[in-house]
Amino acid sequence: MKIRLLTFFSICCLFLTSCSGLKNIQDLTYIVAIGLDYDEVKQEYKAYIQSINFANVAKQEGAKSIEPIPSFIATATGETLNLAVSKLYKKSKPPLFFGHTLSLVLSENLVKNKFDEVITEIGRNRSLRPTLRLLVAKENIEEILNTKALFNYPSVYSVIYKHSSEQISQNEITPILLMDFLRDYYEPMGTAKLPSVKIDQDTWKAEQNYPVLYFDGYTVFQNQEYITTLAFKDAFLANWLLEDNIIFDHKVEKNGQLLAAISLTLSKFKIKFQKSEQSPAFSIEVSVQGDLLEKIKDIPTEELINLIEKDLEKRITELYDFGVENNMDILNTGVKWYRNHPKKFKELNDLNSFYLEKDSLTAVKVDVQIVNQNTYKYDLKSSQ
Repeated sequence: MKIRLLTFFSICCLFLTSCSGLKNIQDLTYIVAIGLDYDEVKQEYKAYIQSINFANVAKQEGAKSIEPIPSFIATATGETLNLAVSKLYKKSKPPLFFGHTLSLVLSENLVKNKFDEVITEIGRNRSLRPTLRLLVAKENIEEILNTKALFNYPSVYSVIYKHSSEQISQNEITPILLMDFLRDYYEPMGTAKLPSVKIDQDTWKAEQNYPVLYFDGYTVFQNQEYITTLAFKDAFLANWLLEDNIIFDHKVEKNGQLLAAISLTLSKFKIKFQKSEQSPAFSIEVSVQGDLLEKIKDIPTEELINLIEKDLEKRITELYDFGVENNMDILNTGVKWYRNHPKKFKELNDLNSFYLEKDSLTAVKVDVQIVNQNTYKYDLKSSQ
């Protein structure tokens, strides 16, 4: 019996020591973000890697360090991405570890000149997670990586590390994960979008201006080519129409006069195709629920709803037209029709022609219901 117990104990000890090859947290340099830039003149890449001191990552209930703990950023250049990054290994002790990298920040110059080969290399790199956040920097990458979150928390609490729509506040663009972007990027129809990140220098102050990061719009691709950038107003409208759980704070105006502020939640976005074998023809139907935030002027409920519907119909039509003018299907409206008519798509593709026209969109219909007036009182019918 004693021999059996001794044997059992010895086997348990072997299992307990099987993890002895694992390294402690202080034995590795954990890279949380990578930045990539491209110099056209020198024809070389510049790589940035960011690591953080874990002493200030956890939001502890107890005392917090008074002195701000810096992020650590290393840079190197090379003829290729791998050559640039490889230069950093010999100058980094503890050794670098990319298994927990959260975000990849690309410069606008790289996006316009070397994006396809860079995203191909990133997509095949097994050291990087498919849940990596992908962003485009509108400012110097090193400045963006050095920008902390509020209250001197490290940058891992800033917007470039947000994972999903559940972490997004009102009127904010949704982050994009690498696997979702690659799925859209390699589709022959529809757009792929990356949020553009920028530094705001003026909103917050702590004795002096305190810079913070925010999403400023979208960088848009179609058919594996960079097309253009969308300003925040249009980018957010597209995001609200195509994503879930996005809240849109909308100003209701008439003849330049502010009448009310209302919070809008999308309940339906539907594309209805007409029977056509030659080219796509469709209408867009949108259903919206509204929550009245603030009443500025007295107008009947019917008129308030009509103003919201007309304004949204106008903005959606303008967004669609802007996309067609720039050869991009920003609302992914033509995808379903061409999947059902692949020969027609091939004919257009062979002619190098874009698959949508302005008159492909025949109508936009928006239906608004105000579900909560927050104790404000409106007349039920218009006086007109």
